[in-house]
Amino acid sequence: MMLRRSLVAVAVIFFAHVSSVRASAIDEDQIGGWYMAFLSKDFTQSRFGVQGDIQYRTWDGGGDLEQLLIRGGLTYRPDALPGKYTLGVANITSGQFGQSKRTKTENRTYQEALIPQRVGEKWFLKHRLRFEQRWVNGQDFRTRFRYALFANVPLNRPDLSPGAFYLALYNELFINGQRDIGDGREVDLYDRNRLYAALGYQFSETGQIQLGYMQQHSNAVNKGQIQLSLHYSF
Repeated sequence: MMLRRSLVAVAVIFFAHVSSVRASAIDEDQIGGWYMAFLSKDFTQSRFGVQGDIQYRTWDGGGDLEQLLIRGGLTYRPDALPGKYTLGVANITSGQFGQSKRTKTENRTYQEALIPQRVGEKWFLKHRLRFEQRWVNGQDFRTRFRYALFANVPLNRPDLSPGAFYLALYNELFINGQRDIGDGREVDLYDRNRLYAALGYQFSETGQIQLGYMQQHSNAVNKGQIQLSLHYSF
């Protein structure tokens, strides 16, 4: 009798766990939403500046929090090299898919190089290389390398002047550096990839808005998200 009760109890716990896992499994067919603002300021008569972004990411396009990211850094534009170079910090709050309100936090420092390139008459490219140092709640110290290629292609103007509509494209690859995250756990070398396409509008000399779609692939999930973003330099 005791053995039978024990087996029943184990079975109940097992199926309850399976049901919980299924209930919280990420719905890859559900379109998520990312709402973002990227802001920057170059100091007058100086090669220094600041930049930052706020991103609110949801699993369902509404209120089911995926991530809240707040990031900022000090920028420098050297005389001898093209592009802009950044030292920055970030704070990230990540939520679970579905009904759970549990979150985990992450803090980062990062170093970044953003290098512009023009190809032909209409292809305005940017190469971004970023190295991140990550302190994730419940994990040991981690590092990650990122490379993104951005392309803006004007559609109704010869360049990205005010009033221009443009096609915005990017692909970004994430590679883990420090793979041992503690307690015998290890992450894969490949972290994720993001592929994006959008329609952009240049509404001023220093302001743009984009509406597009991004497909993110990782070992854990392959999910699409609508992105709405503001890009503005003061």
